[in-house]
Amino acid sequence: MTERATEPATPPATPSATPSTAQPATQPATDRPAGQQAGPQAANASALLNEAMAKSGLLWIEVADDRTWPAWHVWDDGAALVVSGPGEQPLPWLPKEVRLILRSKDTGGRLLTVRAHVHVLEPGTPEWARATELLRASRLNAVDDSVTRWAAECTVTALVPFDSPLESPGAYAAHDHREAPARTAATTTSWRPWHWGGRGEERAERQRLRSERKAARQAAKERAKLRKKRQRRGDRRRGR
Repeated sequence: MTERATEPATPPATPSATPSTAQPATQPATDRPAGQQAGPQAANASALLNEAMAKSGLLWIEVADDRTWPAWHVWDDGAALVVSGPGEQPLPWLPKEVRLILRSKDTGGRLLTVRAHVHVLEPGTPEWARATELLRASRLNAVDDSVTRWAAECTVTALVPFDSPLESPGAYAAHDHREAPARTAATTTSWRPWHWGGRGEERAERQRLRSERKAARQAAKERAKLRKKRQRRGDRRRGR
């Protein structure tokens, strides 16, 4: 869980701006993939970022020297608001800068990768009040006073994208981004739903047993044939 700052954080580029009003910058990125240019493409990428953030409630936070973490969020005028802590989604300590990966809501494919500043919002500030109100409104099936619990136990963070996307349509990295699944203690140790024809491993086990029985019957037939052949051969020799 992220550590709370002692003072309300503000974006480095514009000290007077708050995370809820900061807008994604469109200046050229120093590590932008080859072939990606500023200008109309940057404006299109900014529009795509706003559309992807607004339509999907889930993003992936890529933390350096760690894995990529899925996070439920609310998009508010240039900032992705997330809450983490006891009773909420688990997130590690977040450094000052992370990468956000957005996927298509329709296909699940990688859509955009952007850099973002991390701002931990302090309870009692106007930014924190606005963020928690938006998060509470988007939270389904809340059974308690979420805002009070968030102030006491959880961390509300604003992730503010900046600069041009590192990956966007037409400019994706060459590698496949495959990663090993995260370790988890979740397992199935009790009753499992019934499947018509059995589960895959059960069908494979039945097929193996049938093959073994078939092979045993075939071997028994071959041994019986061999005994009869030897018996006929012995009868012919005694008949001479």
